[in-house]
Amino acid sequence: MELGIIGLGKMGGNLSLQCVDKGIDVVGKDITERLDLEEKGVKVVTDYKTFFGNLQTPRIIYLSLPAGPLIDKVINELSPFLDEGDIIMDGGNSYYKDSQRRAKELKEKNIYFVDCGTSGGWEGARFGTCFMVGGDKKAIDVCGPILAKLAVKDGYLHCGPSGSGHFVKLVHNGILFGMLQSIGEGFELLNRSEFELNLPDIFKMYSNGSVIRGWLVELMEQGLRDLKSIEEVPAFVEDTGEVNWLVQEAINKEIPIPVITQSVIELFKSRKEPKDSYRAVAIMRHGLGGHPYGESENLANERKTSRIHKL
Repeated sequence: MELGIIGLGKMGGNLSLQCVDKGIDVVGKDITERLDLEEKGVKVVTDYKTFFGNLQTPRIIYLSLPAGPLIDKVINELSPFLDEGDIIMDGGNSYYKDSQRRAKELKEKNIYFVDCGTSGGWEGARFGTCFMVGGDKKAIDVCGPILAKLAVKDGYLHCGPSGSGHFVKLVHNGILFGMLQSIGEGFELLNRSEFELNLPDIFKMYSNGSVIRGWLVELMEQGLRDLKSIEEVPAFVEDTGEVNWLVQEAINKEIPIPVITQSVIELFKSRKEPKDSYRAVAIMRHGLGGHPYGESENLANERKTSRIHKL
């Protein structure tokens, strides 16, 4: 088993380490040398010629990059080195119609493109993640065994044809937004009650046996334990805009999604009106994916550029 990874940030870097742990030969390409990864068994290169020279055909290449024009730029850079039957997997949050277009363009060159929605945060990338995958079955037969080995039990699924993986991930992100907002509102109710409540202990209790137990509740508990005061956390919540696409899609199809829609509106409000519920959402987002606290110029720009296809 062999995998090439382009982009060795929080997700790509940790995925490369999981490959080492599970006996998958891995070659990573990044713009900088990553001695920290090389010391742990990852072959790290900084140029495409060396990258391709260390991979056997058919090559399986996982892109761990921000959605948007960068994906097309990197695919164009890869083109001179690709052979028929090679597979490019996009592990980011690209818009599913952009993925359909990329798959069609690459198919004309007999190159496979697989849209690989990836969930589980950096911790999942390191120890076992969740993959929702779309693409040609011939490609999936080749790359699927590697993805299954890197996923948690029952955490890998070939969802269907090109675009389906990123569409399923898009809906996943919408569900996530609704859950984050609900937990955040619950936190504010607890925090402003007439009782002197131990909030970390409450969220720990919620995590054990209650019907709302789950990772987000655990992240809420851990975040509260790491803080001296909730006031330390900026209420301004950034995002990269994917769930906005889902809301627009629902409007076009006249499918009512009031909870997910309102969760997006609440993000807008967080940038104008500080509330403890927004601080709680920021805590969980930071815990699940290392999302920055407060304003981020990079994320604000990604909101505008990450989807190329226009609805």
